[in-house]
Amino acid sequence: MNTYEQLDAWIDAHFDEQVQFLQELIRVPTDTPPGNNAPHAERAAELLQGLGLDVEKHPVPQAEVQAAGLQSVTNLLVRRSYGPGKTVLLNAHGDVVPPGEGWTKNPYGGEIEDGKMYGRATAVSKGDFSTYTFAVRALEAVAKPTAGSVELLFTYDEEFGGTVGPAWLLQHNIIKPDLMIAAGFSYQVITAHNGCLQMEVTVHGQMAHAAIPDSGIDALQGAVHILNALYAQNTLFKKVRSSVEGITHPYLNVGMIEGGTNTNVIPGRVTFKLDRRMIPEEIPAQVEATLRQSICDAAMQVPGVWVDIKRILLANAMQPLPGNKPLVDAIQKHGKAVFGEDIPALGTPLYTDVRLFCERGIPGVIYGAGPRTVLESHAKRSDERLDLEDLRRATKVIARTLMDLLDPAQ
Repeated sequence: MNTYEQLDAWIDAHFDEQVQFLQELIRVPTDTPPGNNAPHAERAAELLQGLGLDVEKHPVPQAEVQAAGLQSVTNLLVRRSYGPGKTVLLNAHGDVVPPGEGWTKNPYGGEIEDGKMYGRATAVSKGDFSTYTFAVRALEAVAKPTAGSVELLFTYDEEFGGTVGPAWLLQHNIIKPDLMIAAGFSYQVITAHNGCLQMEVTVHGQMAHAAIPDSGIDALQGAVHILNALYAQNTLFKKVRSSVEGITHPYLNVGMIEGGTNTNVIPGRVTFKLDRRMIPEEIPAQVEATLRQSICDAAMQVPGVWVDIKRILLANAMQPLPGNKPLVDAIQKHGKAVFGEDIPALGTPLYTDVRLFCERGIPGVIYGAGPRTVLESHAKRSDERLDLEDLRRATKVIARTLMDLLDPAQ
């Protein structure tokens, strides 16, 4: 039995423990918003310490957390140093969107049925707290590396852009990795992703009694006119194609809308929040300027209506760095060995925190436990689930990959 096979065997022997570890993580909610995520960090730290891993807790000052739109954030860092050499960082995020409607299982139960674990964040991305932790344990138990370092980084603000997670830790020089891997959601190794611009648009009119509507200015009618203009752009976006495999074209969605005071009142204010996905070839400043102008132009066509526009989030696209080749090569090699199929390297329309590392010149990719496609995992939908065999196999791929990356001969 070679060392790779010994790693696999260790993971198989400890897999029940790994599953229980993940169930405990699922059972502590991290709905974001509202983003009160420090309690999960405390529980995760307890579990990691129970495995013999020393944990650094990095609470973010409350003023910075609130400025990011969250309630509490404590980032966790586990440093494992084996000797001189490169540092490989593994990052997964614990914050998740609220469960929403339509669940047939407890979103925080970690229930297992037909070989799948159900719960919010099983696939994205508490599952990879488990993947990365047990890959490192297998590495140390079997390969016993003597060079380089591995760092486990667990953060809690990916849904809100990473500003008080990876960006904050990088800014304060708490982490300085040479290579990094971030939580995955499919069999592929992801080397590029879309950017994202999120904006809040408030449409102002003038309230009036519904019996005399002409005495007011209907903000909802103004919002509908603006929304129609925005949605019409999706037809144009389909003609703009990205050259990155796995990424198609830009698109725009409106995810939230609220306004009005009562059924018998002409609404004087309506607010909606939009999400504009940007392909890697687009320039974010130009996209934002064009979008603002489109909104203002549409508003001017409705007499009496005026708008406030506020940027909520701007996440740049992830551009692949040439230095990510060792990561891609190792994951593809071991993915094929473990899964028995080729593991493609491509882009994704999602956005992630990996961009924050790449912007600082740190090569990174996205890879972890997930099904063949994000859709299969029900990520951000009801009954999110993770096939436990996918978790087992991804853990083996990461453990094998770490052994290769830390080899001083590489």
